[in-house]
Amino acid sequence: MANKSDIISELKKQIESFKTEANVESVGTVLSVADGVVRMSGLADAKSQEMLEFSNGTIGVALNIEEETIGAVILGDASGINEGDTVKSTGRVLSIPVGDAIVGRVVNPLGEPLDGRELKTDTFQPIEKIAPGVMTRQSVYQPVQTGIKAIDALIPIGRGQRELIIGDRQTGKTAIAIDTIINQKGKNMKCIYVAIGQKESKIAGLTARLEKAGAMEYTTIVLAGASDPASLSYIAPYSGCAIAEYFMAKGEDVLVIYDDLSKHAWAYREISLLLRRPPGREAYPGDVFYLHSRLLERSAKLNDNYGGGSITALPVIETQNGDVSAYIPTNVISITDGQIYLESDLFYKGQRPALNVGLSVSRVGSAAQTKAMKSVAKTLKVDLAQFRELEAFAQFATDLDEATKKQLERGKRAMEVMKQKQYAPLSVAEQTSVMFALNAGMLDDIEAARIQEFEAKFLEYMKVSGSEVLRVIDETGELNEETTKTLTKHIEDFKSTFSV
Repeated sequence: MANKSDIISELKKQIESFKTEANVESVGTVLSVADGVVRMSGLADAKSQEMLEFSNGTIGVALNIEEETIGAVILGDASGINEGDTVKSTGRVLSIPVGDAIVGRVVNPLGEPLDGRELKTDTFQPIEKIAPGVMTRQSVYQPVQTGIKAIDALIPIGRGQRELIIGDRQTGKTAIAIDTIINQKGKNMKCIYVAIGQKESKIAGLTARLEKAGAMEYTTIVLAGASDPASLSYIAPYSGCAIAEYFMAKGEDVLVIYDDLSKHAWAYREISLLLRRPPGREAYPGDVFYLHSRLLERSAKLNDNYGGGSITALPVIETQNGDVSAYIPTNVISITDGQIYLESDLFYKGQRPALNVGLSVSRVGSAAQTKAMKSVAKTLKVDLAQFRELEAFAQFATDLDEATKKQLERGKRAMEVMKQKQYAPLSVAEQTSVMFALNAGMLDDIEAARIQEFEAKFLEYMKVSGSEVLRVIDETGELNEETTKTLTKHIEDFKSTFSV
């Protein structure tokens, strides 16, 4: 047994080495909780968008900072939070994990993996960030090839552009986005697909399709499912953009798809009304324009002094009965650099992609088009515009002159050439060679009903016999005199074997 003096000296040592640390924590009390929204008192120092931690470990985000109370949304399950619980501020704005490890993964808007595998990364980035300034940007000059003839020729997209995909439900909006992701294989571009309020079964099928095409190697899916709370749908696009900004800062090119921002606006409206913010037009809060403008303005092409990276955004908006003049569609149209408008009537007629060439426009992408594509697309735009006018006129006219008939026939073939199967993107050279044949009048003697059959067989022939021409067009991006002659010869040779 230790003697008394030893015990005293041991106690003295412990008293001398004992140090106290004072931790100051800002703590509040939950006043009410309902529908995923919490009102609390205290937390006088809390900031907007700050992460708050409840006593059961659940995270919330402060959105309403009022004189006496704070309104916050809960990111996750609210069932464990009760009136009277304590809540403390973390001092951190809402951030998510980012890094190279997130590529090829399916995560929720908080960066938590949904694919059953661990995500190892120590880098965090705030989901809200001020968009790059004017002096850090550069004008768009590199193309983003979608692999879809109608888009690459008529409504081209450039790296750093924001191109809206708009149309009614079930018109092929997501199909265009997925084809664009698949076509980025080998083009040194990361892809992020943000699914807002989508069915989990649909996203599971979509992930399987991307894996089959080998596209998940460079793609991240951020999923806020239909069964998730509105708060996760609200932060989902910002989380996707934060992941994209991590790669842009490294000088890489990123494609982000927000599918869709209509559901994002609905989620924000739900949260705002529950927070008792005053409603405006269609019950949306007054800052619903800012909701999307601060997101889409983060897409940019940075100049070389800032790494030269880019974020290209393809936001999706769902219209009701083709009404593009509704509140959210007009807002997003005014923020973006053009729109791809998909029409139900064209879709049901079998014109797929159901692209309305008259209402679709790209305001900057043509600066990024290759010379070869520009040369073949120029006459195509005119042909399609004249065809639309003449088609309406020809319904009432019984006797048409020869020139009008010729234009109508050329237009019919142009519309057939614009058709394309899903998950079958084409290279620039393949698109250029088909459109060259159309513009040169070399398809005029082929029945309109057989144009797609001709195109499929012609491209197979070109891959074998005309592979050198395709390679030259892809590498140079031009149709010079020699290439034009060789291409014409290949088309003539193939036509002699194709039974007209």
